[in-house]
Amino acid sequence: MELLNEIWQTTKRNRLRTALTGFAVAWGIFMLIVLLGAGNGLINAQMQNNSRFLDNSMMVGGGMTTKAYDGLKEGRRVTLNDADLETTARRFAENVDEVGAEMEQAGVTISLADRYLSCSLQGVYPNEPKINKIEMLHGRFINEQDNADRRKVLVVSDQQAKELYAGSVADLVGQHVKVDNFSFRIVGIYKGDRSRMQTNVYTPFHTVRTMYNRGDKADQIVFTFHGLESEQANTNFEQHYRTAVNGNHRAAPDDEGATWIWNRFTQNLQMSKGMGILRTALWVIGIFTLLSGIVGVSNIMLITVKERTREFGIRKAIGAKPSAILKLIISESIIITTFFGYIGMLLGIAANLYMDATLGHQVIDTGLFQATMFVDPTVSIGICLQATLLMVVAGTIAGLIPARKAALIRPIEALRAE
Repeated sequence: MELLNEIWQTTKRNRLRTALTGFAVAWGIFMLIVLLGAGNGLINAQMQNNSRFLDNSMMVGGGMTTKAYDGLKEGRRVTLNDADLETTARRFAENVDEVGAEMEQAGVTISLADRYLSCSLQGVYPNEPKINKIEMLHGRFINEQDNADRRKVLVVSDQQAKELYAGSVADLVGQHVKVDNFSFRIVGIYKGDRSRMQTNVYTPFHTVRTMYNRGDKADQIVFTFHGLESEQANTNFEQHYRTAVNGNHRAAPDDEGATWIWNRFTQNLQMSKGMGILRTALWVIGIFTLLSGIVGVSNIMLITVKERTREFGIRKAIGAKPSAILKLIISESIIITTFFGYIGMLLGIAANLYMDATLGHQVIDTGLFQATMFVDPTVSIGICLQATLLMVVAGTIAGLIPARKAALIRPIEALRAE
């Protein structure tokens, strides 16, 4: 108790010095927690946006040829068709699981009594909810029989259902609506997430193709795969696959413009690498911030010891042991570092909670989809405590070096100090 009282009296006499020491400690911990929290917010948002799709899936679409090949000029439009679907299912059966296709018909009006909505009609296969992670709320999704029989059935989002029907959206299942001049039955309602892919109205692929006279064409091919565990394996698969599909359209085997491939597996691998680099960068910046705090504490402790050299000489002259002086300086360093470190930790946590309450609820609209750019910008309590403990230990070591010097100084030399 006497030691604490002595430290308190010393602190009161040297308010500025104590404040500067405390600020260096609190600022270092505060910045580390805020930086890590902000980085986690960005990383979590990207992970959430990517989680909308199945990792082991690909989407393939036709584009424009960029090379002259087989006597044909560049700049030709490539449109996928049934031959490409068969190529995908048969020639790549070793890795490909479920194959499906998508076809979009834009500018469609759906009406029920005096209510209506404008949307895009998306013809799909039954594997669509698995690949794009569509969550059904009521009813069912498109099935194989719907596709085979070209049934006029629809699956709408919960937001679209509210626009069409004033009552409970579950009651909309089974009702008939008008799609332009055709009668369709709603068989299911899914949970929309404000992205473009999940504001579509879904119907069987072959229904759209027949209704709008699209022949054997397909806008995109989608499929799940297995056995491609590395980035190199995926790259090799994509090269062979593009060669096969381009061959169906007399395009150069390596013409990436003729056929584009969206591989969600490699996208996630690249995203994980980027997030790892971001995490490392944030930790490096945070550690250097802590180091600046440690340097500040060290400098202030050196000044403190120098200012009190005469005092320590008097203490030793009247019988104080070196261990008592060492204990005094180290205890003062630990108490100040711990107290202000705790304050910095609380302020850092409060700043992260503020970011979560503000930026964490903002949605960016790209025109194609809406996405949250900041999700859960927080740091685990374990990281906060470790950062605080690190600063306490560093502050103790910073105080130990000048403390040992002060404890070993001869009284006569200390009394001569100005």
